[in-house]
Amino acid sequence: MTWLEDRAVAVITGAAVGDALGGAVEGWTPEQIEERHGGRVTGIVGPWYPNWRDARPIAPYHKGDGHITDDTLMTQALVEVYAKRREHLDAFAVAEDLVPLMIGEPRWVPELESTALLLQRVFLAEKWIVARLHYGHVDPREAGVGNVVNCGAAMYVAPVGVVNAGDPRGAYAEAIDLTGAHQSSYGREAAGVLAALVAAAATPGATLDDVTAAALELAHDGTLEALRAVVEAFGSTTAAPKTDEEERALARRVREVVAPYDSVGPEYRQMSLDARRPSRTKSIEELPAALAFVLAHRGDFRGAVLASVNYGRDADSIAAMAGAICAALGGAEVVPAEWLDPISEASRMDIVATGHVLAAAAADIMRTDRERAQARLKALDGTLSALVSEA
Repeated sequence: MTWLEDRAVAVITGAAVGDALGGAVEGWTPEQIEERHGGRVTGIVGPWYPNWRDARPIAPYHKGDGHITDDTLMTQALVEVYAKRREHLDAFAVAEDLVPLMIGEPRWVPELESTALLLQRVFLAEKWIVARLHYGHVDPREAGVGNVVNCGAAMYVAPVGVVNAGDPRGAYAEAIDLTGAHQSSYGREAAGVLAALVAAAATPGATLDDVTAAALELAHDGTLEALRAVVEAFGSTTAAPKTDEEERALARRVREVVAPYDSVGPEYRQMSLDARRPSRTKSIEELPAALAFVLAHRGDFRGAVLASVNYGRDADSIAAMAGAICAALGGAEVVPAEWLDPISEASRMDIVATGHVLAAAAADIMRTDRERAQARLKALDGTLSALVSEA
């Protein structure tokens, strides 16, 4: 594989593995997870309830057993839009291409164990995209206003980082434009920042310092404050946790650091009255938590993903974000085949192939970017020369 192919495959597979591992324990506390599974989760596990078809709040979804969730299904759909357009995306691309995929192209949904429309699987905050754009005919650039403010846009935006590999600022700008059709406030901000972190990590020779620098340079408001707190708490970590007790202490510390910025509150399934409302001071929990686990584990894929999984709460999205960042730094080889292969089989999805599709589209987009940059440079040289002549 070329370097770009390797990183595209890494990001897609890394995020999908985190998603599938975390989906099995989403919504629960670390203590409940250990009680249910007889200790910390160390890989693919089965459903929380044996009678998952009927047991609430899980039904009707078959989470666990290596099944990806809507995070990866939406990521795959976004890759398909890139493959069709072969250009940078904006809010209009969501209306014109992503929405039709959500409502018009049935695909295998592992958690439903059936072929269904993507619309039938996604959460209400993602159904909003279809309601506002397809039925409401809202200006795509403004359609995200009024939606539940959550991680819904950030959870599938990692491909934007690949398309803008080496250009965190460009990734941030594209993701902010793109996700205006879906989210507002700190939900939209998180999408922009995550895309930037992936772009920073997917740069030849990139280090954790480059990732944290992008986070602190580009984030705003509560998202910036949450990320700054995480970097202060975990950025100088020199040794990753080695024991289960150290991992438990890390999870408690991450929650302590992130909690002041999280609107959901201490009980994930019983949210506070201010949960998921627009704010200048709040942040989604998932992004800073993911970065915290990446920093605490010094970019190690396995350690950061398992720490995210055992953290509970929105574990699938946290682990998917951590997985995308670590894989972008380390390449496809850091994603364990012992997880990826059974997850691909159980989910009936060629996850590696999706990475290759993204790489091909990204290469075309980068070639066009290069041509535009050269034309812009020529124009700048001409303009500056004229200014010098006039002086």
